[in-house]
Amino acid sequence: MLTLAGTPYIDAAPLILAGTIDPMTANPAPKPETILVDGHRVSCDGGGGALGHPKVFLELGEDDVVECGYCDRRFVKKGSEAAKQD
Repeated sequence: MLTLAGTPYIDAAPLILAGTIDPMTANPAPKPETILVDGHRVSCDGGGGALGHPKVFLELGEDDVVECGYCDRRFVKKGSEAAKQD
Protein backbone atom coordinates (compact mmCIF):
# COMPACT_ATOMS: atom_id res chain seq x y z
CA MET A 1 0.00 0.00 0.00
CA LEU A 2 1.28 3.43 -0.91
CA THR A 3 1.47 6.00 1.86
CA LEU A 4 1.99 9.74 1.83
CA ALA A 5 3.43 11.14 5.08
CA GLY A 6 2.23 8.00 6.86
CA THR A 7 -1.33 8.30 5.52
CA PRO A 8 -2.64 5.72 3.05
CA TYR A 9 -2.62 7.28 -0.42
CA ILE A 10 -5.70 6.83 -2.60
CA ASP A 11 -5.57 7.91 -6.21
CA ALA A 12 -8.67 10.08 -6.49
CA ALA A 13 -8.23 10.84 -10.20
CA PRO A 14 -10.81 8.26 -11.36
CA LEU A 15 -13.33 9.64 -8.87
CA ILE A 16 -12.69 13.23 -9.94
CA LEU A 17 -13.07 12.33 -13.62
CA ALA A 18 -16.30 10.48 -12.88
CA GLY A 19 -17.67 13.62 -11.20
CA THR A 20 -18.13 11.98 -7.82
CA ILE A 21 -15.51 14.10 -6.00
CA ASP A 22 -15.02 17.87 -6.17
CA PRO A 23 -11.31 18.26 -7.07
CA MET A 24 -11.00 21.53 -5.12
CA THR A 25 -12.24 20.18 -1.79
CA ALA A 26 -12.06 16.38 -2.17
CA ASN A 27 -15.67 16.28 -0.96
CA PRO A 28 -18.38 14.30 -2.69
CA ALA A 29 -19.92 16.36 -5.50
CA PRO A 30 -23.44 17.59 -4.79
CA LYS A 31 -26.29 15.76 -6.46
CA PRO A 32 -27.56 17.58 -9.60
CA GLU A 33 -30.75 19.59 -9.17
CA THR A 34 -33.98 17.86 -10.23
CA ILE A 35 -36.77 20.03 -11.63
CA LEU A 36 -40.32 18.73 -12.12
CA VAL A 37 -41.95 19.98 -15.34
CA ASP A 38 -45.38 19.75 -16.97
CA GLY A 39 -44.48 19.63 -20.67
CA HIS A 40 -42.13 17.51 -22.74
CA ARG A 41 -39.97 20.47 -23.91
CA VAL A 42 -37.88 22.53 -21.49
CA SER A 43 -35.21 25.20 -21.64
CA CYS A 44 -32.21 25.54 -19.35
CA ASP A 45 -29.83 28.47 -18.89
CA GLY A 46 -28.15 27.15 -15.77
CA GLY A 47 -29.83 29.75 -13.56
CA GLY A 48 -27.72 32.33 -11.82
CA GLY A 49 -27.98 34.97 -14.57
CA ALA A 50 -24.50 35.78 -15.88
CA LEU A 51 -23.07 32.78 -14.03
CA GLY A 52 -25.26 30.34 -15.97
CA HIS A 53 -24.65 28.94 -19.46
CA PRO A 54 -26.12 29.51 -22.94
CA LYS A 55 -29.83 28.74 -23.08
CA VAL A 56 -30.50 25.30 -24.52
CA PHE A 57 -33.80 23.65 -25.39
CA LEU A 58 -34.25 20.02 -24.41
CA GLU A 59 -36.90 17.41 -25.06
CA LEU A 60 -37.78 14.73 -22.53
CA GLY A 61 -37.18 11.19 -23.74
CA GLU A 62 -39.44 8.15 -23.59
CA ASP A 63 -38.59 7.78 -19.89
CA ASP A 64 -39.83 11.38 -19.25
CA VAL A 65 -36.36 12.53 -18.17
CA VAL A 66 -33.65 14.72 -19.72
CA GLU A 67 -30.38 16.09 -18.32
CA CYS A 68 -28.77 19.36 -19.33
CA GLY A 69 -25.38 18.76 -20.92
CA TYR A 70 -23.97 21.96 -19.40
CA CYS A 71 -25.05 21.93 -15.75
CA ASP A 72 -26.44 18.39 -15.23
CA ARG A 73 -29.82 19.70 -14.10
CA ARG A 74 -32.31 16.87 -14.40
CA PHE A 75 -35.77 17.64 -15.76
CA VAL A 76 -38.49 15.10 -14.91
CA LYS A 77 -42.12 15.12 -16.02
CA LYS A 78 -44.58 15.44 -13.13
CA GLY A 79 -46.50 12.25 -12.43
CA SER A 80 -44.06 10.02 -14.33
CA GLU A 81 -42.39 6.92 -12.94
CA ALA A 82 -39.09 8.82 -12.75
CA ALA A 83 -40.75 11.52 -10.61
CA LYS A 84 -42.04 8.87 -8.22
CA GLN A 85 -38.53 7.43 -7.79
CA ASP A 86 -37.03 10.73 -6.58
